[in-house]
Amino acid sequence: MTIDPKSRIKTSAELKALVQKAKAASQTVVMANGCFDLLHVGHIRYLQEAKRCGDILIVALNSDASVQALKGAGRPLQSESERAEIVASLGCVDYVVVFDSPTVDSLLLEIRPDIHAKGTDYTRESVPERDTVRSYGGRVAIVGDPKGHSTRDLIKSILMTSGPCAPLKRS
Repeated sequence: MTIDPKSRIKTSAELKALVQKAKAASQTVVMANGCFDLLHVGHIRYLQEAKRCGDILIVALNSDASVQALKGAGRPLQSESERAEIVASLGCVDYVVVFDSPTVDSLLLEIRPDIHAKGTDYTRESVPERDTVRSYGGRVAIVGDPKGHSTRDLIKSILMTSGPCAPLKRS
């Protein structure tokens, strides 16, 4: 039976109720967050390892406005609804929620996951939301492979190989 990825995209209020039910059943809830503008292997490894930290993985996805504020003009490359559907289609992801603020702090306070998973470009002490997570008794986990992949670098590579002056590659 195939699950429609769109059914995994929830509001924060829906997630709050789902998390309360999961915790009542002694399940561990993990939240990861990011823009996921152009999905690459670094994203996949990050989310797979985040899922291994608990029973339920929620991915908080930056809205279009917050991606543009963080990454600049020309971003995001894909709309928040498309990015949410793509991320929700991954087997390791249970739920996706779109958030509009510059940080995920307010969503963490509302949903209160047991674990907030961040990528290896952070340390436990450099995670911007660490004090928020600790304030309600949660913990931070650093997951994924060493930061060797980025959407920015992937975009540069695509532009270099497909721009108007790029050499033609013949089969």
